[in-house]
Amino acid sequence: MTDNEQKVLERLLEHSDEFRGLYDRHNELKAKVRDAELGHVPMDSMRLGELKREKLRTKDRMAMLIAAHGEERAASSV
Repeated sequence: MTDNEQKVLERLLEHSDEFRGLYDRHNELKAKVRDAELGHVPMDSMRLGELKREKLRTKDRMAMLIAAHGEERAASSV
């Protein structure tokens, strides 16, 4: 992650309820997937796949918000 992306991430975490919720959910899913893969939590492969897909959708939405925020900031500085 570049310095600029890190700054955008920090701004979004501070100012966007949607982004903060997505960020928290992504971290929650990441932990669940990790625990399942390590065998700490019993989970069938279908459920694990569902969690991985949700995690990816969450990450994709966060990336869209980061990109949009970066574009907004670039447009406002022109």
